Amino acid sequence: MRKRIPSSTSLQAFDAAARHGSFAKAAVELSLTEGAISRQISRLEALLQCKLFDRIGSRVKLNHAGTSYAHYVREILVRIDRDTQHIKGMSAGNSSWDIAVLPTFCNRWLIPRLTKFTALFPDITLNLAARTDPFILSGSGFDAVIHFEHPAWAGMRTNFLFQENLLPVCHSNLLVGRDFELLLNSLPRIHRRQNPQAWYDYAQETGIHLDNPYQGVRYELHEMAITAVSTQQGVALIPQMYVEKELKSGQLVSPWPAAAGLNKKFCLIKPIETSVNKEALERFEGWLLAEIASSVRNN
Repeated sequence: MRKRIPSSTSLQAFDAAARHGSFAKAAVELSLTEGAISRQISRLEALLQCKLFDRIGSRVKLNHAGTSYAHYVREILVRIDRDTQHIKGMSAGNSSWDIAVLPTFCNRWLIPRLTKFTALFPDITLNLAARTDPFILSGSGFDAVIHFEHPAWAGMRTNFLFQENLLPVCHSNLLVGRDFELLLNSLPRIHRRQNPQAWYDYAQETGIHLDNPYQGVRYELHEMAITAVSTQQGVALIPQMYVEKELKSGQLVSPWPAAAGLNKKFCLIKPIETSVNKEALERFEGWLLAEIASSVRNN
């Protein structure tokens, strides 16, 4: 059955008129006549079987249906334009993947190592986007996700990558005295917004006493907590792999036990079936597992 889809001309005319609130200004932007804009809008309204604008004399204003539709149309046009520019930039034989990644893992671990991947597979382009919360992969525009285990990935293929190792970390300048348990209790605590109970759970697991373990600032990303710790603002529970360099240099220190019970399992999540180049993803997956294994051996 043939789908009833508006023409790109009608959608572009509607988008321009919605943004400007004027058929005349939309006509100038698209190098058309005002009459041509009006006809395209009329065709679109006829297809939708509803009005999108309220006509007030020579003026037009989006109604409720038009406001809602304008949002969707704008998103679609922006994505088509972005994807078109992306395809234009691809060379023959190049495979391209769009992968959603946890932001701190992406910035502090993955991207610094991608020069190795590019050297091995110069014909594979990895487009990375940050996603902090789990989401429905199907229809998201992503080919794969690097994230922690979550029910949102039900029905997807998940391959275990690593288990994060949370450590209390502070700047070496704050390491005063040898009573580390007392020091941990006295330092300002830095929390992640998504896990405000982490310090309480850490105290329960390790037996270290903390006065009011919920007290302290809350940041959304581990990256933010690392910046705060690096500028001597307190102590934070941070995955060891994100601060490998700082711990080795001695800038950051962790004289306290790790929190084995707070760790999350991270996975590469993929659809069961994919229409894009499976071989390219398999190469990335194999390289990623090898890099993680090497990182674990060297720590």
